[in-house]
Amino acid sequence: MSEFDPQRCFMQGRQLSPELLANLTESRLSDSTDELQKRFRTEQYLFLKNVFPKGQVEAVRREVFGRLAEVGEIKLEGSNGVFTGVSHRTEVPEGLGEFWKSVSQGTALRSVSHGPLIQKVMDRLMGEPTVAHDYLFLRPAVSGRSTHLHYDSPFFARGSDRIVTVWTAYGDIPVEQGPLLVVDRSFEFTDLVEASQSVDYDSSDTPLVQLMQDPSKLALSRGVQLKTANFEAGDVIIFSMTLLHGSLDNCSPNGQVRLSSDVRWQPAADPVDPRYVGDNPPGTTGAGYGELNGAKPLTLDWHQR
Repeated sequence: MSEFDPQRCFMQGRQLSPELLANLTESRLSDSTDELQKRFRTEQYLFLKNVFPKGQVEAVRREVFGRLAEVGEIKLEGSNGVFTGVSHRTEVPEGLGEFWKSVSQGTALRSVSHGPLIQKVMDRLMGEPTVAHDYLFLRPAVSGRSTHLHYDSPFFARGSDRIVTVWTAYGDIPVEQGPLLVVDRSFEFTDLVEASQSVDYDSSDTPLVQLMQDPSKLALSRGVQLKTANFEAGDVIIFSMTLLHGSLDNCSPNGQVRLSSDVRWQPAADPVDPRYVGDNPPGTTGAGYGELNGAKPLTLDWHQR
Protein backbone atom coordinates (compact mmCIF):
# COMPACT_ATOMS: atom_id res chain seq x y z
CA MET A 1 0.00 0.00 0.00
CA SER A 2 1.30 3.47 -0.83
CA GLU A 3 1.85 5.57 2.27
CA PHE A 4 -0.11 8.79 2.36
CA ASP A 5 1.18 12.20 3.41
CA PRO A 6 -0.44 13.00 6.79
CA GLN A 7 0.26 16.69 6.25
CA ARG A 8 -2.42 16.67 3.51
CA CYS A 9 -5.26 15.40 5.69
CA PHE A 10 -7.91 17.98 6.57
CA MET A 11 -11.49 17.75 7.85
CA GLN A 12 -13.77 20.81 7.83
CA GLY A 13 -10.73 22.98 7.25
CA ARG A 14 -8.80 21.60 10.22
CA GLN A 15 -5.50 19.84 9.64
CA LEU A 16 -5.57 16.49 11.42
CA SER A 17 -2.76 15.70 13.84
CA PRO A 18 -0.22 13.63 11.83
CA GLU A 19 0.69 11.49 14.83
CA LEU A 20 -2.91 10.27 15.10
CA LEU A 21 -3.17 9.16 11.46
CA ALA A 22 -2.55 5.64 10.20
CA ASN A 23 -3.25 3.51 7.14
CA LEU A 24 -6.38 1.39 6.96
CA THR A 25 -5.73 -2.33 7.32
CA GLU A 26 -5.55 -3.61 3.76
CA SER A 27 -7.39 -6.74 2.62
CA ARG A 28 -7.61 -8.51 -0.73
CA LEU A 29 -10.14 -10.84 -2.29
CA SER A 30 -7.42 -13.49 -2.41
CA ASP A 31 -7.47 -13.62 1.41
CA SER A 32 -9.36 -16.59 2.82
CA THR A 33 -13.02 -16.14 3.71
CA ASP A 34 -12.27 -17.03 7.34
CA GLU A 35 -9.58 -14.35 7.47
CA LEU A 36 -11.85 -11.69 5.98
CA GLN A 37 -14.72 -12.54 8.32
CA LYS A 38 -12.44 -12.54 11.36
CA ARG A 39 -10.94 -9.19 10.37
CA PHE A 40 -14.38 -7.66 9.98
CA ARG A 41 -15.47 -8.94 13.38
CA THR A 42 -12.30 -7.55 14.95
CA GLU A 43 -12.11 -4.13 13.28
CA GLN A 44 -15.67 -3.76 11.92
CA TYR A 45 -14.37 -2.80 8.50
CA LEU A 46 -12.69 -4.35 5.47
CA PHE A 47 -10.61 -2.23 3.12
CA LEU A 48 -10.56 -4.28 -0.07
CA LYS A 49 -8.16 -3.45 -2.86
CA ASN A 50 -8.91 -3.77 -6.58
CA VAL A 51 -12.43 -5.17 -6.28
CA PHE A 52 -13.59 -3.73 -9.62
CA PRO A 53 -11.71 -3.68 -12.95
CA LYS A 54 -10.49 -0.27 -14.04
CA GLY A 55 -12.61 -0.47 -17.20
CA GLN A 56 -15.82 -0.71 -15.19
CA VAL A 57 -14.81 2.23 -13.02
CA GLU A 58 -13.96 4.32 -16.08
CA ALA A 59 -17.40 3.55 -17.52
CA VAL A 60 -19.04 4.83 -14.31
CA ARG A 61 -17.00 8.03 -14.43
CA ARG A 62 -17.91 8.69 -18.06
CA GLU A 63 -21.58 8.03 -17.34
CA VAL A 64 -21.90 10.17 -14.20
CA PHE A 65 -19.61 13.01 -15.24
CA GLY A 66 -21.27 13.04 -18.64
CA ARG A 67 -24.64 13.70 -17.02
CA LEU A 68 -23.16 16.46 -14.86
CA ALA A 69 -21.50 17.96 -17.93
CA GLU A 70 -24.98 18.21 -19.51
CA VAL A 71 -25.99 20.65 -16.77
CA GLY A 72 -22.75 22.61 -17.01
CA GLU A 73 -21.15 21.49 -13.74
CA ILE A 74 -18.34 19.36 -15.10
CA LYS A 75 -15.65 19.97 -17.68
CA LEU A 76 -14.82 16.57 -19.12
CA GLU A 77 -11.15 15.68 -19.57
CA GLY A 78 -11.35 12.11 -20.78
CA SER A 79 -13.11 10.35 -17.91
CA ASN A 80 -11.96 12.95 -15.38
CA GLY A 81 -14.38 15.45 -13.95
CA VAL A 82 -13.27 19.00 -13.21
CA PHE A 83 -15.72 21.40 -11.60
CA THR A 84 -16.64 24.39 -13.78
CA GLY A 85 -17.90 26.55 -10.93
CA VAL A 86 -21.32 26.96 -12.55
CA SER A 87 -24.51 24.91 -12.76
CA HIS A 88 -27.68 24.82 -14.84
CA ARG A 89 -29.13 21.88 -12.94
CA THR A 90 -32.08 23.81 -11.55
CA GLU A 91 -33.27 24.26 -15.14
CA VAL A 92 -33.86 20.55 -15.82
CA PRO A 93 -37.57 20.09 -16.62
CA GLU A 94 -38.00 16.92 -14.57
CA GLY A 95 -36.84 18.57 -11.33
CA LEU A 96 -33.77 17.96 -9.17
CA GLY A 97 -35.00 14.76 -7.51
CA GLU A 98 -35.95 13.01 -10.74
CA PHE A 99 -32.74 14.15 -12.40
CA TRP A 100 -30.64 12.74 -9.58
CA LYS A 101 -32.61 9.50 -9.51
CA SER A 102 -31.86 9.00 -13.21
CA VAL A 103 -28.15 9.64 -12.62
CA SER A 104 -28.14 7.29 -9.62
CA GLN A 105 -29.81 4.54 -11.64
CA GLY A 106 -27.36 4.68 -14.54
CA THR A 107 -26.54 1.34 -16.15
CA ALA A 108 -22.75 1.53 -15.72
CA LEU A 109 -23.06 2.68 -12.11
CA ARG A 110 -25.52 -0.04 -11.12
CA SER A 111 -23.46 -2.76 -12.82
CA VAL A 112 -20.77 -1.94 -10.26
CA SER A 113 -22.69 -0.85 -7.16
CA HIS A 114 -25.25 -3.68 -7.37
CA GLY A 115 -23.49 -6.05 -9.76
CA PRO A 116 -22.32 -9.66 -9.51
CA LEU A 117 -18.80 -8.85 -8.29
CA ILE A 118 -19.90 -7.04 -5.13
CA GLN A 119 -22.77 -9.51 -4.66
CA LYS A 120 -20.25 -12.34 -4.48
CA VAL A 121 -18.11 -10.38 -2.01
CA MET A 122 -21.05 -9.67 0.28
CA ASP A 123 -22.40 -13.24 0.18
CA ARG A 124 -18.93 -14.43 1.08
CA LEU A 125 -18.46 -11.94 3.92
CA MET A 126 -21.85 -12.63 5.50
CA GLY A 127 -21.76 -16.36 4.83
CA GLU A 128 -25.25 -16.37 3.35
CA PRO A 129 -27.23 -14.78 0.48
CA THR A 130 -27.34 -10.99 0.73
CA VAL A 131 -29.33 -8.17 -0.79
CA ALA A 132 -28.52 -4.51 -1.41
CA HIS A 133 -30.79 -1.56 -0.74
CA ASP A 134 -31.88 -0.06 -4.07
CA TYR A 135 -31.45 3.46 -2.70
CA LEU A 136 -27.95 4.55 -3.63
CA PHE A 137 -25.98 7.48 -2.25
CA LEU A 138 -23.86 8.83 -5.11
CA ARG A 139 -21.39 11.47 -3.99
CA PRO A 140 -19.58 13.85 -6.33
CA ALA A 141 -17.51 16.09 -4.05
CA VAL A 142 -15.95 19.32 -5.28
CA SER A 143 -13.04 21.11 -3.61
CA GLY A 144 -13.85 22.14 -0.07
CA ARG A 145 -16.43 19.39 0.51
CA SER A 146 -16.20 16.84 3.30
CA THR A 147 -18.36 14.75 5.60
CA HIS A 148 -18.56 15.21 9.38
CA LEU A 149 -17.96 12.17 11.54
CA HIS A 150 -21.09 10.09 12.12
CA TYR A 151 -22.47 6.60 12.65
CA ASP A 152 -24.77 5.08 10.04
CA SER A 153 -27.05 3.28 12.51
CA PRO A 154 -29.58 6.13 13.02
CA PHE A 155 -30.35 6.14 9.30
CA PHE A 156 -30.41 2.49 8.31
CA ALA A 157 -30.91 0.21 11.32
CA ARG A 158 -34.72 0.01 11.28
CA GLY A 159 -34.85 -3.19 9.21
CA SER A 160 -32.07 -5.69 9.82
CA ASP A 161 -29.57 -5.38 12.65
CA ARG A 162 -26.90 -6.87 10.35
CA ILE A 163 -26.66 -4.06 7.79
CA VAL A 164 -23.28 -2.86 6.53
CA THR A 165 -22.21 0.00 4.28
CA VAL A 166 -20.23 -0.54 1.08
CA TRP A 167 -18.28 2.56 0.01
CA THR A 168 -16.74 2.44 -3.48
CA ALA A 169 -14.06 4.67 -5.01
CA TYR A 170 -14.80 5.56 -8.64
CA GLY A 171 -11.32 6.72 -9.49
CA ASP A 172 -8.07 7.24 -7.62
CA ILE A 173 -8.77 9.25 -4.45
CA PRO A 174 -5.57 10.26 -2.65
CA VAL A 175 -5.99 11.81 0.78
CA GLU A 176 -5.90 15.35 -0.61
CA GLN A 177 -9.06 14.60 -2.63
CA GLY A 178 -11.17 13.57 0.35
CA PRO A 179 -11.50 9.78 0.73
CA LEU A 180 -13.20 8.03 3.62
CA LEU A 181 -11.72 8.14 7.13
CA VAL A 182 -12.69 5.90 10.05
CA VAL A 183 -12.14 6.31 13.77
CA ASP A 184 -10.46 3.13 14.89
CA ARG A 185 -12.24 1.11 17.61
CA SER A 186 -15.09 3.64 17.66
CA PHE A 187 -17.61 0.79 17.94
CA GLU A 188 -16.34 0.58 21.52
CA PHE A 189 -17.42 4.17 22.30
CA THR A 190 -20.49 3.01 24.22
CA ASP A 191 -21.75 6.51 25.02
CA LEU A 192 -21.66 7.65 21.39
CA VAL A 193 -22.98 4.37 19.97
CA GLU A 194 -25.91 4.33 22.40
CA ALA A 195 -26.72 7.95 21.64
CA SER A 196 -26.81 7.20 17.92
CA GLN A 197 -28.98 4.14 18.45
CA SER A 198 -31.49 6.10 20.55
CA VAL A 199 -32.60 8.11 17.52
CA ASP A 200 -36.26 7.60 16.59
CA TYR A 201 -36.00 5.43 13.47
CA ASP A 202 -39.71 5.92 12.74
CA SER A 203 -39.39 9.68 12.51
CA SER A 204 -39.72 11.29 9.07
CA ASP A 205 -37.12 13.88 10.08
CA THR A 206 -33.46 13.48 9.21
CA PRO A 207 -31.74 13.05 12.61
CA LEU A 208 -28.87 15.34 13.49
CA VAL A 209 -26.22 12.77 14.31
CA GLN A 210 -23.04 14.36 13.03
CA LEU A 211 -20.21 14.95 15.48
CA MET A 212 -19.10 18.53 15.05
CA GLN A 213 -16.05 18.35 17.32
CA ASP A 214 -12.43 18.33 16.16
CA PRO A 215 -11.65 14.75 14.99
CA SER A 216 -8.09 14.98 16.31
CA LYS A 217 -9.27 15.98 19.78
CA LEU A 218 -11.80 13.16 19.76
CA ALA A 219 -9.19 10.56 18.76
CA LEU A 220 -6.69 11.88 21.31
CA SER A 221 -9.24 11.83 24.12
CA ARG A 222 -10.24 8.24 23.28
CA GLY A 223 -6.70 6.96 22.72
CA VAL A 224 -7.34 5.77 19.15
CA GLN A 225 -6.14 6.44 15.63
CA LEU A 226 -7.77 8.04 12.61
CA LYS A 227 -7.40 5.69 9.65
CA THR A 228 -7.53 6.43 5.95
CA ALA A 229 -5.59 5.64 2.78
CA ASN A 230 -4.77 6.71 -0.74
CA PHE A 231 -7.70 4.93 -2.40
CA GLU A 232 -7.32 3.61 -5.93
CA ALA A 233 -10.01 3.17 -8.58
CA GLY A 234 -12.09 0.11 -7.76
CA ASP A 235 -11.19 -0.05 -4.05
CA VAL A 236 -13.99 -0.72 -1.58
CA ILE A 237 -14.39 -0.28 2.16
CA ILE A 238 -17.13 -2.20 3.94
CA PHE A 239 -18.00 -1.12 7.48
CA SER A 240 -20.56 -1.63 10.22
CA MET A 241 -23.34 0.67 11.38
CA THR A 242 -21.39 1.38 14.58
CA LEU A 243 -18.07 2.49 13.11
CA LEU A 244 -17.58 6.24 13.30
CA HIS A 245 -16.53 7.64 9.93
CA GLY A 246 -16.51 10.68 7.67
CA SER A 247 -14.51 11.97 4.75
CA LEU A 248 -11.50 14.20 4.44
CA ASP A 249 -11.73 17.59 2.73
CA ASN A 250 -11.31 17.56 -1.02
CA CYS A 251 -8.32 19.88 -1.36
CA SER A 252 -7.75 19.29 -5.07
CA PRO A 253 -5.92 22.34 -6.46
CA ASN A 254 -7.29 21.88 -10.00
CA GLY A 255 -10.97 21.37 -9.18
CA GLN A 256 -10.95 17.57 -9.54
CA VAL A 257 -14.28 16.13 -8.38
CA ARG A 258 -14.08 13.10 -6.11
CA LEU A 259 -16.62 10.42 -7.03
CA SER A 260 -17.82 7.66 -4.71
CA SER A 261 -20.99 5.87 -3.70
CA ASP A 262 -22.27 4.09 -0.65
CA VAL A 263 -24.88 1.34 -0.57
CA ARG A 264 -26.30 -0.64 2.34
CA TRP A 265 -26.17 -4.47 2.19
CA GLN A 266 -27.75 -7.04 4.50
CA PRO A 267 -28.67 -10.72 4.70
CA ALA A 268 -31.51 -11.47 2.29
CA ALA A 269 -33.32 -13.40 5.03
CA ASP A 270 -33.67 -10.30 7.24
CA PRO A 271 -36.45 -7.68 7.01
CA VAL A 272 -35.62 -4.86 4.59
CA ASP A 273 -36.49 -1.25 5.45
CA PRO A 274 -39.13 -0.27 2.83
CA ARG A 275 -37.78 3.27 2.71
CA TYR A 276 -34.76 2.12 0.73
CA VAL A 277 -36.08 -0.41 -1.79
CA GLY A 278 -38.11 -0.34 -4.99
CA ASP A 279 -38.04 1.65 -8.22
CA ASN A 280 -38.96 4.83 -6.34
CA PRO A 281 -37.61 4.43 -2.80
CA PRO A 282 -38.93 7.17 -0.48
CA GLY A 283 -35.64 7.52 1.39
CA THR A 284 -35.19 8.68 4.97
CA THR A 285 -37.67 11.58 4.86
CA GLY A 286 -40.03 10.40 2.12
CA ALA A 287 -38.72 12.87 -0.46
CA GLY A 288 -36.91 10.19 -2.48
CA TYR A 289 -33.72 11.11 -4.28
CA GLY A 290 -34.60 14.77 -3.93
CA GLU A 291 -33.62 14.66 -0.23
CA LEU A 292 -30.00 13.79 -0.98
CA ASN A 293 -27.21 16.32 -1.00
CA GLY A 294 -26.13 14.81 -4.31
CA ALA A 295 -29.37 16.13 -5.85
CA LYS A 296 -28.30 19.71 -5.15
CA PRO A 297 -26.26 21.69 -7.69
CA LEU A 298 -22.52 21.41 -7.13
CA THR A 299 -22.38 25.20 -6.81
CA LEU A 300 -24.22 25.15 -3.47
CA ASP A 301 -22.23 25.46 -0.24
CA TRP A 302 -23.03 22.40 1.88
CA HIS A 303 -21.36 19.54 3.69
CA GLN A 304 -22.07 15.98 2.69
CA ARG A 305 -23.40 13.33 5.05
